Amino acid sequence: MRKFMNDFKVVAFDCDGVMFDSGQANMDYYNSILQHFGKPEMTQEQFAYAHMHTADQVVANLFNDPELIDIVQSFRKEMSYKPFFKSMIIEPDLINLLKKIRPKYKTSIATNRTDTMRGILFEFGIEDYFDLVVCALDVKHSKPHPEPLLKIVEYFDVKPQQVIYIGDSVVDETAAKAAGIPLVSYRNGSLSADYHISRLKELGDILLV
Repeated sequence: MRKFMNDFKVVAFDCDGVMFDSGQANMDYYNSILQHFGKPEMTQEQFAYAHMHTADQVVANLFNDPELIDIVQSFRKEMSYKPFFKSMIIEPDLINLLKKIRPKYKTSIATNRTDTMRGILFEFGIEDYFDLVVCALDVKHSKPHPEPLLKIVEYFDVKPQQVIYIGDSVVDETAAKAAGIPLVSYRNGSLSADYHISRLKELGDILLV
C-alpha cells in the first residue's frame, strides 16, 4: 500500500469485527439468553443484526414480544458477559499498531456495545491504549447515527476530517459519512470508504508510522 499525506490527529476504532473477532462470543451470549427463555438459537440473519447493533436492540429483535422484552432486558443486564471473554479473539496486529500510533495520535473507540466494552479492554490489558471510549450508553443515539463519532470530534477539539475511523459494517459507513469522518473499511470490500484494508498493520501506511 502506498503512503498517503494526511492531517489526521485521532484514530478511532469500532470494536466487534475490527479490534476483536467476537462472533462466537456474541453468539454464545445471546444463545444463552434465548435458551433461558426457551427460545431457539439465533438464525444467521439475527446473528448478522447482532454484530452491528446495541444489546437492547438485539434483544428486541430476537424476542419481538412487547410483553416479554422488559423481562428479558432485566435478565440480560443482570447477566455477566465475562464468561464469554474467552471466546473473543483479539486481532493479531492490534497491540503492535497501538504502540506505533500512540506517540503521534490520540486513540479512541466508538462502539455499539453498551456495558461490556470497558471490561473487555481490562480483560485483554489494553485499557491504557485508549484516550476515549464511546459506548452506546454514552450517547443518546448509537450508530448508524453520527453522534458517537461527533462526540470524539468534540472531545478532542478537532475537525471531522482530522479523525479517521476503522469500521467493518454499513452501520459504521453510515455513521462516518454523516459525521464527515474518513472511513477505513476493514475486511469489507462492499463498503464505500476512503481506504480498504485487510490487516490492521496496513494502517501504518495510511498513518505514516
